Amino acid sequence: MKILVFSPYYPPHIGGLESHSDEFNKHLSKKGGSITVFTPHLPETSPKSEMLYGGVSVIRFPAFELIHNYPVPKFWKKEFWEIWHKLLSEKEYDLVISRTRFFFPSLMAGSFARKKKLRWVHIEHGSDFAQFKSKTVTKIGEFYDRTFGKFILQHADTLIANSQASCDFVHRLAKNSSCQVIYRGVESKDLILLKPDEALRTMTKGKIVIGFVGRLISGKGVSDLLHAFAALKRNDCVCVIVGDGPEKISLGKLAEKLGIETSVYFFGHKSFREAMSLLRAFDIFVNPSYTEGIPTSVIEAAFCQKAIIATAVGGTKEIINGDGDGFLVEPKNIPQLTEKLSLFASDSNVRITSGAKAFEAVKDRFDWEKTAEEYLKIFNSKNV
Repeated sequence: MKILVFSPYYPPHIGGLESHSDEFNKHLSKKGGSITVFTPHLPETSPKSEMLYGGVSVIRFPAFELIHNYPVPKFWKKEFWEIWHKLLSEKEYDLVISRTRFFFPSLMAGSFARKKKLRWVHIEHGSDFAQFKSKTVTKIGEFYDRTFGKFILQHADTLIANSQASCDFVHRLAKNSSCQVIYRGVESKDLILLKPDEALRTMTKGKIVIGFVGRLISGKGVSDLLHAFAALKRNDCVCVIVGDGPEKISLGKLAEKLGIETSVYFFGHKSFREAMSLLRAFDIFVNPSYTEGIPTSVIEAAFCQKAIIATAVGGTKEIINGDGDGFLVEPKNIPQLTEKLSLFASDSNVRITSGAKAFEAVKDRFDWEKTAEEYLKIFNSKNV
């Protein structure tokens, strides 16, 4: 089967959607799929085109970020139209896939599918309207969702959501649309066998390591984690932040303002294996996000048997339920987050027991082999 995937971002760009798309392509190509990814040329240091594992081809078109994390094609560039017309004329496909209704490439996927009379499958990752620092931008984003986003959800031939929360959002936004849930997979065997980062263990010896892994953007709520960590007032704890993004400098300044800069370590961008090795060295994993589809980092933390504290947003509640397998807290509720940090920090046995229960909650549900089979079953169905 020849599949054309319109992806708003793709590695080396960093994020949960990017890793999902990459692993999705890797596992489908192993099962005989021929996959072409059409994606913005961001970052611009990445190749304009490349051939990856298993014959996955990546074509990158000229684009810029209108706002952070919102790519827009450079329609005025001759190069864009040359790539677009080449895509239309050079190769035949069986299926077109788009990801997340909020991004412009999903509209491009619909246009391509209709022009070529192909089946169009849309995979939805979001579970709420996008939130930005600016209220004006947030309102513009919601308007986009209620018009163009709704159009995508109503006109795609098949809708797939990566969580029940995302599926529920699809129903709210496009009331007559039906969708089915397929959970993403993770490379569980790699996570289980990976050893904790020795350098981090050495530098934090005798300390309880509280950590976060993800993009440093306002919607991830990392500032709330720093406020809660400061309120914890424990000399036996350190906070480790793994990831990069536009909030990194302001978060460093916030740590200084709160007087915790000597206990907070910013590790910046790391490869997947490096980030997971650091996560393996955590005692407590925190995901303080304001919105989520289904947070990959929480699934990964559960496979690593970490004590988890996460905000009860999006599909997080489909990973852990807060009944012994971790704590679920309200987003932006710093006192509640501080309280749960204190409970975990005060008892290693509670941390170990909770981590073991989190592993039991995910071990049979987030497997890429199973996920790939579910996708292929839909793709091969005449009802798509």
